[in-house]
Order: sequence, then structure tokens, then C-alpha cells
Amino acid sequence: MLFSVAIFLLLNACSEKEKPVSGYQYEEVAEDPLKAKIYTLKNGLKVYLTVNKKEPRIQTYIPIKAGSKHDPANTTGLAHYLEHMLFKGSSKIGTKDWASEKVLLNKISDLYEAHLNEQDAVKKKAIYKQIDSLSYEASMFAIPNEYDKMITGLGAKGTNAFTSVEQTVYINDIPANELEKWLMIESERFGELVLRLFHTELETVYEEFNRGQDNDFNRSYEAFYKALFPSHPYGTQTTIGKGEHLKNPSMVNIHNYFNQYYVPNNMAICLSGDLDPDKTIALIEKYFGAYEFKQTPEFKYDQQSDIAAPVVQEVFGVQPEHLFIGFRLNGAYSKDALMIELINGLLSNGQAGLIDLNIMQKQKALEAQAYTDIMADYSVHGFYAAPRQGQSMEEVTTLLLAQLDSIKQGKFDDWLLEAVIKNKKLEQIKSYENNRSRAFKFVDAFVLDKPWKNVVAEFDEMEAISKEDVMKFATEKYKSNYVAIYKKNGQANDVMKVDKPEITPVVLNRDDKSAFLAKIDSLPSERLTPVFVDYKKEIQTDKVNGVEYSYIKNDFNELFELNYILDMGSDHDKKLELAIKYLPYLGTEKYSAEDLQKEFFRLGLSFDVFSSRNKSYVTLTGLDESFEEGVKLFEHILSSVKADEQAYKDLVDGMLKERGDAKLDKGTILFSGLSSYGKYGAQSPFTNILAEKELKTQNVEELVTKIKGIAAYKHRVFYYGPSAQDKIKGILAKHHQVKLPLQEYPQETVYAELDMTKNKVYFANYDMVQTELMMMSKGKMYDKNLAPSISLFNEYFGSGLSSIVFQEIREAKALAYSAYSSFSNPRKKTESHYVSAYIGTQANKLKDAVDAMQALMNNMPEAEGQFASAKDAAMKKIESERIVGSSIFWSYETAKERGLDYDIRKDVYAKVPTMQMKDLKTFFSENIQGKKYTYLVLGNRNSVDKKVLQTLGEVEELSLQKIFNY
Repeated sequence: MLFSVAIFLLLNACSEKEKPVSGYQYEEVAEDPLKAKIYTLKNGLKVYLTVNKKEPRIQTYIPIKAGSKHDPANTTGLAHYLEHMLFKGSSKIGTKDWASEKVLLNKISDLYEAHLNEQDAVKKKAIYKQIDSLSYEASMFAIPNEYDKMITGLGAKGTNAFTSVEQTVYINDIPANELEKWLMIESERFGELVLRLFHTELETVYEEFNRGQDNDFNRSYEAFYKALFPSHPYGTQTTIGKGEHLKNPSMVNIHNYFNQYYVPNNMAICLSGDLDPDKTIALIEKYFGAYEFKQTPEFKYDQQSDIAAPVVQEVFGVQPEHLFIGFRLNGAYSKDALMIELINGLLSNGQAGLIDLNIMQKQKALEAQAYTDIMADYSVHGFYAAPRQGQSMEEVTTLLLAQLDSIKQGKFDDWLLEAVIKNKKLEQIKSYENNRSRAFKFVDAFVLDKPWKNVVAEFDEMEAISKEDVMKFATEKYKSNYVAIYKKNGQANDVMKVDKPEITPVVLNRDDKSAFLAKIDSLPSERLTPVFVDYKKEIQTDKVNGVEYSYIKNDFNELFELNYILDMGSDHDKKLELAIKYLPYLGTEKYSAEDLQKEFFRLGLSFDVFSSRNKSYVTLTGLDESFEEGVKLFEHILSSVKADEQAYKDLVDGMLKERGDAKLDKGTILFSGLSSYGKYGAQSPFTNILAEKELKTQNVEELVTKIKGIAAYKHRVFYYGPSAQDKIKGILAKHHQVKLPLQEYPQETVYAELDMTKNKVYFANYDMVQTELMMMSKGKMYDKNLAPSISLFNEYFGSGLSSIVFQEIREAKALAYSAYSSFSNPRKKTESHYVSAYIGTQANKLKDAVDAMQALMNNMPEAEGQFASAKDAAMKKIESERIVGSSIFWSYETAKERGLDYDIRKDVYAKVPTMQMKDLKTFFSENIQGKKYTYLVLGNRNSVDKKVLQTLGEVEELSLQKIFNY
């Protein structure tokens, strides 16, 4: 890499220094906003620590440098499958008789090798039947999900993991006082691999594979990387793996992979939160210091041939059209990585990039953006877009490439380069408010072998890059060397389904407990004291020019947010929502719409307007130093906006295309359309839209009048930021002029919730491999007294990896990749509670999956040990949770909608400790058991068994026209 003298001196000034702390050496970097301490144990284990005292919790990541690019070419998907198996325990976790279980697991492993090598289909099936039989025997000794129960019992949240091309990362968010127990558990978990309950988890991965086949975005993305990397694992291997490899697994290969890559010098522990670095590193040494260093295999790859001419390919499917365009550049250790991040900001920053202004602001494509994918061996500078109605993929490609040409020619404002860096710093400041982003910064540095001093100095390096440097780089790197994938509407011809093998449900042993868990439970841990929000104390209220004004001080950084809030939305006025969508495309007498975006971006500010059913918001966020300038601009727009006929016509054309695309999106069909139909019927908030004719004949001046009249309605102002309350009040008094009295809101349309007195099935046809089903039932109107029971029920029964539903549907029977149930709290006191359950499964497993879910919803299993853990988890989460910053205000807004003026968690915390299983059973029998359900089913009518649906209730197939009302 070539650096100027100034940058060389800067990097040396910021160089890492080793400092001894309690006998441990650590590295730190001057001017590091995280004040990170980075340790390396003698065995090579990297430890990254940063302190954040906002709440008594710690975000944890454990990354392993082992991703899909490391999979053997004949065993793809291995890294991802191993990720799943790391939740199954060890010889101490998840077993009640390891000696007996081990014998059976060894036999199962041998059978998988025989299955792998057998070519005869009949014999292969017979071997699998033996595997299934022995797996059932082995499950007699297993304790499924004990790791999840254990970690949930600590009060952990967000327990998960993911695999990518370079890494596998394990995630937990734990109470700070449970750090040592967490380390004890993780040390045992990562120290040994046990492949128990292997075949049911493999069935789960089959389901995940099939779900990917139903996702056109996923399929086009895979095609994109395959074309960019024709002979590198980035393109030749997917993270989920090939179907034929999933059907022929090898437990021996997985063990070998674990032994090769899951070693201390190839992993890190990344923590951010309320921790003491000295004590933390001592504990990590205690539990991970005995791990032995082991050399990992060197990753070797063939250099990719240059792309001499555009590579254009097509992918077909039923979901909305889109395209990917991308350039392959050098990897994380090159100058390319930094340059494309900077160029990406010039192109696509959400406000004033060339793509933002020249394509999105001018509505020349339905969607367009750029992104970077920085990997170890190569980087990708990618572009994603969706065409407008009647627009060809080639037209969109030309538009995107024209923006790159403008970069090459220097056709962008001189100030934009500086503003991009300023806004990147702003994004980082914002992201560092939460532990998740802080700790993940460490993961990225570790996986890509970035020295921390380089991470800290990235903005300084960017600031040394001139406009001429950018133009030269773009000219050299962006030529005809791109790949374009056009995802068009049509019949997919490359979909592969992994079929369901016969599986005997395994034994769950819910009430059993390993000796390891018993030891964890016996260890004392200091309980934290919960902190409940006193809204009256935390939110300062006043009036500004007769308008209600709320204020909360930001003591964390120099960012602010300002909100004008109207308790009026689309349920009051459908045209208000349209006017708000129109506003971003309008200018004023003084500024064009493009100039406004540039001005906000230059100031380090973002301006936004949006609405929901019963709320509308005008929002300004950014650097507090720009607050007054932002408010002036903010108010100028609301008072001086000008109509633009062409902008409105383009807006309507785009909206109509989006409506068409929504009918192609299975998530929108099920979770928005069908669920709204099931709850309200044909007339619902979802169908409360302006018809196409109304949109096309709308008087734009009426919409402008609505925008200018926003501040004339009753509204409230909320500020969260570092400035003093009186200072902000003075600025608002000066610039936020209103005419009193403020207008009352139009009458709100109230949608009656349907009474669910009989079972009903609504089916919608969709060309897909899987079938998705949601069952819902209406409960009583909002009752705050149910809050403790709801919290405990959801923890115990329906949500999370250790819940009853997850264990029964996925773990024991492998009937679905995703399955959950919940009892909801409505958003308003005038609305009802609902119980719901979801299953995503293969069409031929629908009956078994629904039968299993119905059985659970009518007869809640009792597991006293799991119930006690659920109680502990609910309590510990409240004890360590802190509602801070602007979240205090938004929490209060939610409480008021439900008729409350206090923190409802106080009721939950007071009640849950005294609750017994009989109390939960009473809640279950009164609110869930024996209910009538509305079943919402999305699937391929040629695959779904109609007789199965008819056993659930009266079946009605709904057309998309009926669901969407257009």
C-alpha cells in the first residue's frame, strides 16, 4: 500500500502499545473511540474488550475463521452444519449417560460412512433406516437443547450463530453478573464436539435449503457470486451447501473439520459492555487458557482470471424482478478495499450520492443502491436495482454505469468527498451507542486480520485521498469487467428440493438435567437490581409556542433527534400518507429537491417523514452542532414546499409497480395480506388504500396543502440530544411558529376485529417449494394484568431455542426449520390480545407439523425444570435491562397507547417469582386451550394436500386481488 508521509506519521502516532495489566499484556490504540483492549493468550486466542456502562449486560461474539470457503469441495455446507451442531452440547452438556450414548453415536457415525459410500438407492435407504433406529435409541440418553436452557437461564438474549464465507460466529447477549458462568459453559461447548441428534438437525438444514430455493433474491445472489468467482470457493460453494452433499453427510468429516479449525489460535472472544477488563481477561485465561495451540491448514486458491468483457446472465422466478451488477476487486489487505468504501459513499449514501440523486431522487428506477463486500481474498463492489414498470434491465444497467462514469470524470461536488467521510464518522458514532455494533467491529477486524490501529485510522486514511485519486482509481478499475445478473419473471428451472427422509421422533427428556447443568445451577451469582423507568422524572415536559414539548438529555454522544409527532395517520386520512410519500421529491422556491438532500447531507443531518395507521412523524437527526441550521431548513420545507406534477406522476407509477411487486412477495402476502384478512376480513387497515384511479386523478396542490398544514394540526415535539433544554426550547420558539388553536384530527376509521367462533382456513396459491402456515385466535381485549403470564408463557412455551414449541416441532420431530408461538400484547387498549403459531415446512410434512402444533396448543407439556429456568430468564432479563436515551420516550408512547402511565415491567417482575406451573396452566386453559383458529396457509396448490386443509376447518382460497384490494 502507498501512503503519504502524513498518513505514515499518523499511523505511527496511533500505533498499538502493549501494556501490562495484572500480568496480562494488551494492545491499545490512541484516539480509539472504543478504548479497546486487545489481548492474545499464549495459545493464540485473541480477546477484544471494550467497556460500555449503559446497561449491566455484555454482548458476546465468538468468531471462528472457518467459513464456507474452507469447506472441502466434496462436502460443501459443512461449516454451516457444524454451526448447528455446536448447540448440541458435549460429553458433559446435553447427556444423562455419556458412556452409553457414545457407543451408539459411534455406530451412527459408521453407518453414515457406509451411507456415503453406498451407490445403490435401495441399500442406501436401508442404511438410513438403521441410522434412524439407532438415533432414536441414542436420544434416550440425550437432553435436547440443554445448552439453550442453560444459557437462557443466565438471562441471555439473542442467542444465535451465523456462517459466512470467511467465518462462523456464535452470539449471546448476557447479564454482566453472569460472565463467569457464561465462560464456563462456552469453554465446555467449544472444547469438544459431540454430534448428537444429528439426523433431526440435518433435516432442519434440509428445510433451510428448501427455503432458500423459494427465495429468488437468494438464487440470483448465488448466481452473481458464481459468475464473479468461477473457480474460487466464493462462487463455487454456497454456505448452505449443495443438495447432494446435504443428503450424504459424513460425521467423520465434520469431526475432522472441527479439530482443524476450532482451535484457540483461530478464534477470538469479542466482548462489549459492563465489564472490568482486568477481571474479564483473568476469567478468560482461567477457562480458555488450557486450550492447545494447533496449526490450521493454509487456505490456498487459484487467482481468478480477469473479466475481459461483461458477463450477463439471467435467473427466473416468480418474485419481483431485480438485478445485480458487480466488479471484482482486491481483498481486505489491499488499497482497493478502502477506495471502494469511499467510492460507494459517493455513489450511494442514502441522501446525496450520485445514485441517490440521479436515479432515486429523480425516480428513474424503482430501487437502486450500491454496496461493498470486503472479503479476505477479494472484494466485490456491487449494485442492486429494481426496474420500474416497462423498464428493461439494460436501461437500469446503463443508468448505474453512468454514475460510475461520473465518478471517473469527477462530475460530483468537491465538498461531497469530505461530507461522505463526515457522515461515515456520524454513522460510526451512532452505531457505537449499542454493544452489538461495538463488539461486531472486533469480529470484522479479527476475521479479516485487520490490525486495530488500521481500523482506528481508516477515516484518517480516507481523508488523505483526493478527488483526483478517486477519479484515477475508478478509471483503472471500473471498465467492462463486470458481471450482471438479471432476475426476471418466469418459471424457475434450477430449483432443487431436498426430500424428507423418514424420521422417528426423538425422545426429549425435558425434565432431565446433566451433572454439568446441576453444577452451574448450584453456583451462586449475585442478582442485579432492576431499574424501572419513572417517566415523569426522566421526560422533561414544557410548551413551545403552545405546543407540547418533551425533552431527554443525551449524555452519551453529540447526536440528536427531533420529532414532530401527530396522533393521526392513514386511519384518519389516506391522502395524508400519500402527501408524506410525495414530500421527499419536492423542492421549494429556494431549493430544488436535490439541493435539499445535498444541504442536509453536508450538515451531517437526515430529514425524514413517515406515517403509520395512527401516527405521523416528521424527523430530523444528526450532529447537534447543526441543530439550528437543520430546524430552519426543516421548517422552510414544511412551509414552502412546491408541487411538481412530473414528480407526482413518477411517484404514482412507482407506487403501482410496488403494489404489483408486493403481490409477488410471499412475506408480504402471508404476514401482511393474509394475516390482516384473517384478523379483520376484506375491509382492513391493509386494504385501506387509494385506488389506482384516485391516485392518477389526485390534485397535487391538495397534497401540498396537506404538507403545509401538518403543523396546523395538534402535534407534539420531542427532542433527544446533548444541548440544554432551555437552549433547544429557545431555538424551537424562534423557528417553529404555529397558529393557535391547533386543528383537531379527522375522525379515525375503526376496523372491527372478527370474532373467531369457528375454525376457518384461508389459502393463497404461491409457486414455492415449502408451505407456510400461521394459526391465530382472538383473545380478550387488552388486559394489563395478563402481562406477567404473557411474559412467562412466551419464554417457556413459544419463543426461543429452548421453548416447548421449538423442541417439539424442530428438535424432536424435525418438522420445520422455523416454528414458534406467541401471545401478543396489542398496541392499543381498545384492541385484543391474540395467540398465534407459525410453521414453515415442506408440503408433504404439513399434516404432521400442524398435528404437532395443534396438540401443543391444546395440551401444554409440563416440565418443571424448564419452567423454573423460564422464570429465572424472565427475571434476569428485566434485572439487567435498561431503557435509556430516546427509548424512554418511545416506551412511554407505547405505554400511553395501552392506557398506562408507568413501566409495565414492574408488574411482571413483582408477579413472576410467585408464579407456579398451575398458574401458567390456568392462563393456558383460559386463553389458549380449545380455542377456534383462523389458519392462514401459503403454498403451491399443486403440492398442498387439500384434504389436510379441510380437516382444519372450512377452506376458502383467496385470490391476490381479494387479499390486496387491487
